[in-house]
This record gives sequence, structure tokens and C-alpha cells, in this order.
Amino acid sequence: MTAEPATGETGFDRVLGFTLPARDVRGRCVRLGPAVDEVLSAHSYPPAIQNVLAESLVLCALMGSLLKNGGQLTMQAQATGGAVTLLVCDYQDGAIRGYAQVDHERMAEVGANPHLDALFGPDAFLAITFDLPAAGGRYQGIVPLDSDTLSGACEHYFRQSEQLPTLIRVATSSDRAHAVAAGILIQHLPDGEEGRERLHVRYDDPDWGHVAVMGGSVRHAELVDPEIGLESILWRLFHEEDEVRVAPMAAISRGCRCSMEHYADVLGRFAEEERAEMREPDGFIHVDCAFCSKIFKVAV
Repeated sequence: MTAEPATGETGFDRVLGFTLPARDVRGRCVRLGPAVDEVLSAHSYPPAIQNVLAESLVLCALMGSLLKNGGQLTMQAQATGGAVTLLVCDYQDGAIRGYAQVDHERMAEVGANPHLDALFGPDAFLAITFDLPAAGGRYQGIVPLDSDTLSGACEHYFRQSEQLPTLIRVATSSDRAHAVAAGILIQHLPDGEEGRERLHVRYDDPDWGHVAVMGGSVRHAELVDPEIGLESILWRLFHEEDEVRVAPMAAISRGCRCSMEHYADVLGRFAEEERAEMREPDGFIHVDCAFCSKIFKVAV
């Protein structure tokens, strides 16, 4: 990059992919606006829950956009003893959705700005699942939720399950009307180094060390500032590199996949005796979608 971009900047709700060819590095950058607002508006979440759910949606967009050919990424945090008993979100073809199950009595006890361990309790874990229909595969990694942030837990996942040196930074900001959530993911993909036995060598690679320092210098305010385009952020971080390739990727939207047709198809697979037990007095089976906070009355 030789000059800071001034026009055509990537704005809200679109992933920007990038590579640093000389450093064997790939990355993703995203800033969510209307899409995250729509997800959060489905429920009346306390501010602390809005922040952690917004962070999880950014992580889904960053990691999910690494997939090809219609794959789906699901991230689920489960816990006992905390204010959040379940947090789940997913990404597929640019569509994100998310939901948090909150113990409001416990939430009142942990205060306005609780640490992650207070939100999820001492024995929480994070499961990250990749569904790859084109490749006919599904795989999952599970890591303890013992980092200061969900981003840190996702870095742990890539280090443990993928053996990929990874840096993730996420920032959130909100007022009474709107939320902004943004992040950057950077990964080192050196040639000729495979397997857990080489992980220490890969983290010591001078190319990765340089990129991790530069990428880690991104500021919270830069990520959430809509006046600073994503290309400009990359220019500020990596303008000394010989080459930075950028490519606008998937547009992001809130995408709950619930529909009357979908639920009718699922319920139609049950035996009639089972469906009879599910029916309410009005003759319909009531299906409550936690993601979009709607109740579907299905006649099957």
C-alpha cells in the first residue's frame, strides 16, 4: 500500500478479506451496524449481555467468512453458576443470528460491568462447530471459557485445534439507539509446517511476530469509528508492507432461518401420536424461536 484509501471504503455489515503475501498471512475485518442492532433488538438484554452477544456476532462473522461453499459456523457457550446459561450464534453465507439465555436475578448480582467469569461461571466452555456440506464433514473444537474475552477463547481454539497462530481483536460500542461491533482476525499460514510439534516454531516465526505486533496495535476506537473505513485501518496497520491484497467479501445481514415452512417440515417427521401431544388447545403446535422472539403456530 502506498497511499491511504480515501473513497470506496468498506462500511457497515460487509466482511473485508485481506492477505499479506510476503508474510504468509490472511485476515478478515468487519464492522457490524444495522445487522447487530436487529439481532439485539429481539430481546431486552442488559447492556453487559448486549456487549458479549455483539462480540460473539463479530467473531462468527470473522471466523465464518473463512469458510467456503455454503459452510456454517456455530459458536455456543454453555455454563452453570453464572448470569448467562447459554449463548449461541451462527454464520452461514453472510447471515448471522444470535441469542443469550440470561438469569436476570444473577445478572443483578454481578453488577453493570462484570468480568467474563462472572457472566458465565467457573466451569463454562466454548464450542465452535464447522459444518462443511460441500466437503461432507462436520468438526468441532471445545475450549474452556477461561480467557478475559470470547476473542481470547477463540484464539485458544485456533491454537489448540487448528494449530494456527491467530490474533483476534474485537471492539463494541453502543448508545441507547444503536450498537456498533467490529473486529479483525489475522492468521499465519506458513508453508511446510504442519502438526502440533511445529507450533512453537510457527509462533516464533519472525514474519508472524512482526504481523502480530502490528495487528495487535489496532485501537478500540479505530475499529468502531464509522468515519474510518476498514481499508484505512489496514493501511494504518500494514502500510509498510510491500503488498496488501484486499477483497470485499460477504455482505452481513441478520438471518434467522425460522419459517412456517421449515417448522412444518420438521414437525411433519414426527409420528402423529407425538404431534398430538405437542398441540395446544387451539389445535396448533406452538414453536417459539428464541433467535427472533417469535411464536409460530404450526398446523400439522
